[in-house]
Formats: sequence, C-alpha cells, structure tokens
Amino acid sequence: MILRVVLALVLSAPPVMAPSAPPAPPARPCPVAVPAGTTCGFLLVPERRDAPGRTIRVGYAVRHSVARERRPDPVVFMSGGPGSASLQLTGFLAQMFPDRDVVALEQRGGRYSEPALSCPETAEALLGQLRRPPADVAAAAVTCRDRLREQGVDLRGYTTKEMAADVVALRRALGYPSWNLFGVSYSTRVMVEAAAADPEGTRSLVLDSFLPEGVDWYDDAERNLADTMAKLGVKDAFEAVTARLNASPARVPATDPLLGREFTAQLSGDDVAAVLFEGLAGADVAAVAPALLRALAEGHDELLRPLADAAGDGLVSHEFGLYHAVQCQDELPFNATPGRSRLFTHNADKAVCDAWALPRSMPAGAAPRAPAFVLGGRYDPTTPVRTSRPAAEALPDARFAEIPYASHAVFLSSACARRMIAGFVADPAARTAATCLDAGGGRREDLRVTAAPYAIARAPWLAVPFAVFALVALAQLVVAALKGRALAAYGGLCGVAFAGLTAQAVHGLVTRNATALAVGLPADVGGFYTWIAVASVALTAAGALVRWRRWPGWAATAVGGGFLVWWLLWVT
Repeated sequence: MILRVVLALVLSAPPVMAPSAPPAPPARPCPVAVPAGTTCGFLLVPERRDAPGRTIRVGYAVRHSVARERRPDPVVFMSGGPGSASLQLTGFLAQMFPDRDVVALEQRGGRYSEPALSCPETAEALLGQLRRPPADVAAAAVTCRDRLREQGVDLRGYTTKEMAADVVALRRALGYPSWNLFGVSYSTRVMVEAAAADPEGTRSLVLDSFLPEGVDWYDDAERNLADTMAKLGVKDAFEAVTARLNASPARVPATDPLLGREFTAQLSGDDVAAVLFEGLAGADVAAVAPALLRALAEGHDELLRPLADAAGDGLVSHEFGLYHAVQCQDELPFNATPGRSRLFTHNADKAVCDAWALPRSMPAGAAPRAPAFVLGGRYDPTTPVRTSRPAAEALPDARFAEIPYASHAVFLSSACARRMIAGFVADPAARTAATCLDAGGGRREDLRVTAAPYAIARAPWLAVPFAVFALVALAQLVVAALKGRALAAYGGLCGVAFAGLTAQAVHGLVTRNATALAVGLPADVGGFYTWIAVASVALTAAGALVRWRRWPGWAATAVGGGFLVWWLLWVT
C-alpha cells in the first residue's frame, strides 16, 4: 500500500523545471483549419493521476505570434460544454491577441484528443425524447459505457480537476514561465482550479460566462430561463406557448443529423422550454426570441420546425461521453431536482448518471490569486449574472462586466467584450474601462414573421419565383427603355428595385444575425418593399394594356401576378 502511494505521488508530481525550457511535445498535423504559424500536438498525461497507469493524449494548438513587439505571456483557451472542441477557435483568438502566442487546449476526451469520448448512442436517444414513445436514454448510456470500457476508458479520469492539471502540465511542457488563462462557461471552472494550482504560472484569468463551483446549475435552470424571458419582455407569451403545447403537443417535421433522415417530432410546451433553454445561450437566438414567442403564442406553429432541427443540431456539437462523465461526477450529484425537471434534457442527464453510477467528485481547494476579469451576458440563462456577479466579487482580485445585448459566451458575439478582454490581458492591474458597454450587436430584430425563409434555406429551389420575377423585370426594363415604353420601363424599374432592396435587406439580416431567417424577414421587406412589387405589376399591366399590346407585355404581367400570389400568400 505504501509503495503504491509513493508511486502515485512520484508519477503525479509536476516535473522539475530545468534552467532552459523543456522541449515541446512532438508536432502533428492540425485536424482543423488554423492560421499560418500554428503547430498542433498531443500532451501525454495519465488518465487518472490518482491511479497512474494508462496514459491518454490531450490535443492542443499553438499559434506563434509574429508581432514585432511580441509579449512573452501567451493566452491559453479552453472551450466549455463540457465536451465542446477548442482548436477551431485558434484563428479567432489569434485576432484578439495578435501580439501574444495563443494556445487552444482541447478537453481530455474531447473531439481532438485521444481517446475521444463520443457517445452517439446517447445522443440519438436524447433526440429520441422528441419521438413517441420516447427512447430509453439509460439503456443507450449503458451501451456507450460498455463500449468505452472495452476500449480501456476509465470514465473516472474525466473530471474538472484532471483537466485543470492538464492545463498546468501543458504550460510546463511548452516551456512558458507564465501565461493568461481564458475559460468560457464550463471551462471557467477548469481555469479557476488551474490558476489556484499554479499561482506562479498564472499571470491573469479571464472568465467569460462564469460557472462557479457551488452553483446548483440543474436546480437553478428553470428560474434562470424564466428570468431571461422576463428580461426579454416575453414571459407571458412564453407561459402561454408552453401551456398550449403541453395541453396539445405539436407534430413537427425535423431532421435527425445523426441518421441523416427526417422524422416527426412531437413537441410539448416543456420540450420547447428545454430547446429554448439551450438555444438562448446564443445572442442571435436571444435577439429573435421575442418575435418567435409572440408568433408562437398566436398559433404560428410552423415556426417550431427550426426549434426541432436545433435540438438535433445540438447533439453533434458535443462529445456526450465526456459531457456526461463530467456532469455525473462534478455537477449533478450536488443538485436536488434532476429527474423532476420540466426540461427533458436534464431528466435525461439524470438517467445517464444513474446508469453510469460514477463517484461524486471532491470540491475544489483554494481560490486563485491572479487578477481576474469576469464577463456575463444580460440574457444568459445558462450562467446568469445573478450568480456570476457574486461569484466574481468573492474572488480575491476580480472585476465584473455585464454585457448588454449578449447572452452566453459573450466574446463570440460582442466586439466590445473582445476589446475589453484584450485590454485586461494587456494590463491586468488596470481597471477595465466600460465606455463601450452600451454598443454592440445582439439587438432585437424587427421582423415580419414567416416560415418561408427557413424553408428556402433548406430547399433553395423554392425561391425560383423570386428569381424569375427579378430576371423578367430586368429584361423588361432594358427592352422597354430601348423602345421608349415608359409605363413598361417604370414597371421593370420597380421590379428591379424591389428585388435589389429585398436582396440587400436579407443580406444585411444574414450578416447581422443569420438565425433571424428561421423566424422571418426584415419588416420592410414585408411592408414597404411589397408595395414596390405591387407597383411594378400594376405599371407592367398598364403598359401592356395601353401601348405594349403584344405577348411580352402580357407575359411579364402574368409572371408578376403569379409572383405576387406566391409572395403574399406564402412568403409574407
């Protein structure tokens, strides 16, 4: 027994730093697109530091700054989840910190680490909660667990504490004397623990959408969702939608991204609440949620299709074996309500954790001493300001900023937040300026609600009437202008103007918030712009009737009339 303890201490102890930096781990081809000057590699670590034996490989990427005044302290970033990938953000982060090396570190068990703890069985069963009868999540979880065990995976090694130790080990392996830790959502817990374990190697700490230890995430979820709805001004509409669909669930066509085929989802009000709880983590969804919920409250159930598809798309964004390994050890055991929640996702997590029967983890130890900058989004239901602000105030040297119009992971949606983060990292001792907090994206979109844009995005051929109308209007403008047919020329001009303005408005909406097309079109497109199309058809018909009596005029009128029927009855 004594020999085993001594061996564990030796193998888990940090390596002694040599006078010169140790050689970096061997490079490997990067599995995702990365900017020039980036190298990728694996960090070899014990799967369980408390029981050394099997080793695993943790993926990472280093983008080496080529700035003339390159700073010596890199930024190391890890995504949230648990189970989200990090490497694909290397280029984005390099733009935030051009004068520093940027290190993107995968989570152990993540997509670009080895082994990757994928659980397609569980993911498919989670989506199966929207089928009737619902799928057996527990049975699927057992199948995944047994498969992972056959591969030699010990799920007890996939915890927040082990990931924090990986962060410290990577700094030493890469030879950096110190660096700046950057976590978002779940990985804020990892970075707080890494900073506490490695105070000499931590220059500063950025915590975006802080998920502090001690917050009962499952227990708080429904209150957080209700609070967000109230902030968005749609609490009554949300309650009306959930009550109506709980009484009479909607049958909605949806796409299964894992099997690549369509199925019929049955969405109750509680199912919609669960999907919205996940979806509102995005500022783009928060910006269109008021229009969406008000339309659903009025009975526009055709807008449920994007929600059903979003539930499926979310299942391919995480490695669910890793997600549940962490949740079942570090989060769910400290909550009381999973299994009694209205959110099917939380009940499914409880079913997985009951089936896996993993041990409960030990709480973290000391708090970090490094200066910290904590950011929270006003509309975030996942890590709300209600809990992240007090947690920031409890840190020894931290400041907090609430970002308007933002939701979860504010650095991804707010240029202001990115500037504030970069300014803090440049000088952690300075108080962060808040002059730009009232600017930025994520503002609510003024939309004309319609399901047509989402349908066209899925099947572009549905936009053929618009394309034909635009081409005919252009041809009419050119030919009529050359022949001196004023009414027909003006009709063509109005048609071209309508098509151009509409395309410009839709392009602008997509640039600001592509998610908005799942709810509708810019309000002007369904209002003022439509009258331009009506004027085009009227002028074309008048021109055909008065002077242009040959078949082209009547053909153009027929095309315009058919387009208006399509536009007014289906699109708007």
